[in-house]
Amino acid sequence: MSDKPVALITGAGRRFGFELAKSLLAEGYHVIAHYNTSREGVAELEQQGATGVQADLTDTVAIRQMIATIRDVTDRIDIMVNNASCFFDNATVDSDPACLAAVFQVHVQAPYLLIKGLRELLQQASNPLVVNITDIYTDSPTTSHIAYCAAKAGLANLTKSFAKSLAPTIRVNAIQPGPILFLPEHDSEHRQKVLSETPLKVEGGLKPMIQAVRFLRDNTFITGEFLKVDGGRALQI
Repeated sequence: MSDKPVALITGAGRRFGFELAKSLLAEGYHVIAHYNTSREGVAELEQQGATGVQADLTDTVAIRQMIATIRDVTDRIDIMVNNASCFFDNATVDSDPACLAAVFQVHVQAPYLLIKGLRELLQQASNPLVVNITDIYTDSPTTSHIAYCAAKAGLANLTKSFAKSLAPTIRVNAIQPGPILFLPEHDSEHRQKVLSETPLKVEGGLKPMIQAVRFLRDNTFITGEFLKVDGGRALQI
C-alpha cells in the first residue's frame, strides 16, 4: 500500500467529480474514481494515476462489491466525496418508477452504505473527512424537482447524523452548490434568469467547489457544517 493520502470520489467521470479528481491527483493523492457510465473521463484519470471503480449506485449488490474492491486497493481513505447524482424532474419520476427509486438510492442509500462500509478505512487516516454534495434547494425546495430535493434533504440529514455518530474520529460536512456549471440542456433564457436571481450575477465554475473541499479538509475544527457555494443564490430562492 502507498503512503499517499487517498481520496474516494463518486461520480468522478464528469463535471465537478472529474475536475476535483484531477486537482487531488495533482496534489499527490491516490484517487479512487467511481463511475457508472462515464468511462471516458475515468479512463483519462487512470492515465494520471487514479484507480477507476465502476458501480451502479442504484444496486446495493454493486455498492457492496465496490466497497470490497476499495478494501482491496487501499488500507485508508483520507477524503470521501459523495458527489454522484441524478437530476430528474417531477414528470420523469412520475412516469418512471425506476427514476423515482434512483433519486433516493443514489443520494441517500449509496452514501449511507459507503460511509458505513468504509468507516474502518476512514479511521486509518490522520484527518479523515467525508464531504457530501447536497444542494441549496435542500433548505428551500423547488416544486419542479420534488423527489430530487427530498433526496438531497435526506443526504443533508445523513450529514448531521454521521457528524454526530462518527465524531471525534471522522468529520462529516456538506457543500451546497448553486449555479456552478450549467447543464448543456439549459438554454440562454434559463441561464439569464438564474444569473439575474443570483446576487453575484455569474456562473461560479468548478474552482470554487474545489476550493471548498480544500477548506473543509484543512480546517480540522469543522464538522456537521453546510457550506453554500452559490454566489448568494440561496438568499433569493
